[in-house]
Amino acid sequence: MRSVTATELVRNFKQLFDLVEFHGEELTVMRNNHQVAKIVPGLATMNALDAMSDLYRTLPDNAATEWAKDMRENGMALSEDIRDPWAS
Repeated sequence: MRSVTATELVRNFKQLFDLVEFHGEELTVMRNNHQVAKIVPGLATMNALDAMSDLYRTLPDNAATEWAKDMRENGMALSEDIRDPWAS
């Protein structure tokens, strides 16, 4: 944890916030030799695509085949041409 004075924080705001955001550094802000604030990195965020990107890794190998079979058995219209979306 890095300790900075309030004056140093104001003078180097962007650089210090970059340390927090990009390097996970925590800052303790001091004024008159006592701690007045602590700046810590925020929670990591992700969009829906990031959150779902590894979902297929958690599914069993036959998940797609079983899903397609269930859809056909329940009268849902599916194309017979199922393709691998990851195939190049």
